[in-house]
Amino acid sequence: MDAEAQESFREFVANRSSALLKTAVLLSGGDRHAGEDLLQTALIKAAGRWHRIDEPEAYVRRILYRQQISRWRLKRRGRELSVAEPPEPGTGGDSASADAELRLVMRGALARLTARQRTTLVLRYFEDLPEAEVARILGCSVGTVRSTTHRSLARLRALAPELRSLRASEAERRPSGDYPPVEVRS
Repeated sequence: MDAEAQESFREFVANRSSALLKTAVLLSGGDRHAGEDLLQTALIKAAGRWHRIDEPEAYVRRILYRQQISRWRLKRRGRELSVAEPPEPGTGGDSASADAELRLVMRGALARLTARQRTTLVLRYFEDLPEAEVARILGCSVGTVRSTTHRSLARLRALAPELRSLRASEAERRPSGDYPPVEVRS
């Protein structure tokens, strides 16, 4: 984009962006952040073709409409899956709610641990780092990582005994070809 076109584009954005943002927010169902994203996408697309546009506002509005329609279509695809027969009980129909319940319980239990305990567990099990790497990151010995991990898991089990029952129901849903998780006993 040459300097003249760039200045013209900046002037257009300065003068018309508030009106276009109102339209974008309305198209996004009142969500200001989604509206800003929509307008930004439209302006980026318009900037690439700025020297060929005769009526900039109409062009940008048309991009806004088409972009929002594309978003609706993408959302619609992921909403629902039509099947001939309902799923068997316990074979996935309830797995999403069980997974959500597990995440909520785990989040609450982790929030009740100390920062060091939580950090150790996250690095060891979520990030899947070896003990030596966790020790290097935390600035402590491997033995300290091991003992902190052990105490943290024990405290986690004490704080959230419901994790054991959720883990058992998860094992029932697992296909027979998968191996069960290794249980750490204290």
